[in-house]
Amino acid sequence: MHCEVKFGIKMPDVQALVNDFVNQLKKRKIEGSQATAKQTAEVLRSVISQQRVPHTNQAAALINAVRAVGEQLIAANPVELAVGNIVRRILHIIREEDLSLATAAMAGLGLSVASDDEDDMERSDQPILSAAAVAAAARSTLRPPSLQTLLEDMPDSAAVPHTSSSGGDSEGKSRSVDKGSRGRKLKHDVIEAVNELIQDISTCYEQIAEQAIEHIHQNEVILTLGSSKTVLEFLCAAKEKKRSFKVFVAEGAPRYQGHLLAKDLAARGLQTTVITDSAVFAMISRVNMVIVGAHAVMANGGVIAPVGLNMVALAAQRHAVPFVVLAGSHKLCPLYPHNPEVLLNELRSPSELLDFGEFSDCMDSASGAGSLHIVNPTFDYVPPKLVSLFITDTGGHNPSYMYRLIADYYSADDLVVKGRPTTGS
Repeated sequence: MHCEVKFGIKMPDVQALVNDFVNQLKKRKIEGSQATAKQTAEVLRSVISQQRVPHTNQAAALINAVRAVGEQLIAANPVELAVGNIVRRILHIIREEDLSLATAAMAGLGLSVASDDEDDMERSDQPILSAAAVAAAARSTLRPPSLQTLLEDMPDSAAVPHTSSSGGDSEGKSRSVDKGSRGRKLKHDVIEAVNELIQDISTCYEQIAEQAIEHIHQNEVILTLGSSKTVLEFLCAAKEKKRSFKVFVAEGAPRYQGHLLAKDLAARGLQTTVITDSAVFAMISRVNMVIVGAHAVMANGGVIAPVGLNMVALAAQRHAVPFVVLAGSHKLCPLYPHNPEVLLNELRSPSELLDFGEFSDCMDSASGAGSLHIVNPTFDYVPPKLVSLFITDTGGHNPSYMYRLIADYYSADDLVVKGRPTTGS
């Protein structure tokens, strides 16, 4: 891999990192939304770190660079929505950090002028500038702040202050230094925020598991389906808090991931029973709560989950059993199921269902006999009306509140990653 030497440290070539990650996504070599989300954030952090920021439009340069790479990553595996979630989260981080720096710069400008009021004879143009800046800042407090509003309210003289001919060169140099330092400050703040995001992704299991004691009570029977590390840690956290309960694990055919979860639960001391997927409706009347993981949570509160969970949710609704979904914040998607860029499902290999050798004669349509087709979908869609509660690393939330929670993580300008380049500062 080509490397660039910077400050005595070898820096990996960003495009090589991106290409390698794209290949892994295309070949489905990365298992799980958490691992995918973490690697996406790490790749985009490298992109931002090595991006050259111009003196003007620093935020736009970073946004365009992240969008260009993000578009490649999303296209490599459209079904893994965590990739797009992290791309949009980082775009939102860039906008927020740039807005914070712009607001701080305006506040500093207002303070410096206020302290020099007695010097009006020497700086007669400054009070006019500060008044406009203060008025813009005051108006921005009356409504939710946005970068576009902030820039529209700033007068032209704020962007290019009037300079005298005698000090034009020195002041021009100081302005260029200020812009360069602000660009470095923006990159630094964005990278720090991305580091926090990576840390949040890494610890989401622990944050969710800490809430287990509030939801699982003594002598309850919990039902889950398939295998989920979040569910495993959640149940084991309740066990460690001296809760005694039983777990029914539906095996999750055709991959039978439930067998792995049942083995892990039993090894950690939980009373575990494996049942077939078709036995869920027969056993649901004995269950106090259904606790499952998710592949993604959509903006309407709907859940994209492992295949079979819609059947479990319907059984839970029929018997008035709470249906609880555990999901880290990296799984919260700002899109709706009907959005055209959302790919809700994909088909896995037919070999998981039937042996090719045994059924090869049935699959040959050229033989003249009826051909056998095999459909092996990966996911189910569970509508929000079937979900009782979401538990994320920020706490428990009703399905009707998810759109508001999701709005805190994303900007409306970034819902569609591909498209026109961003302009402006």
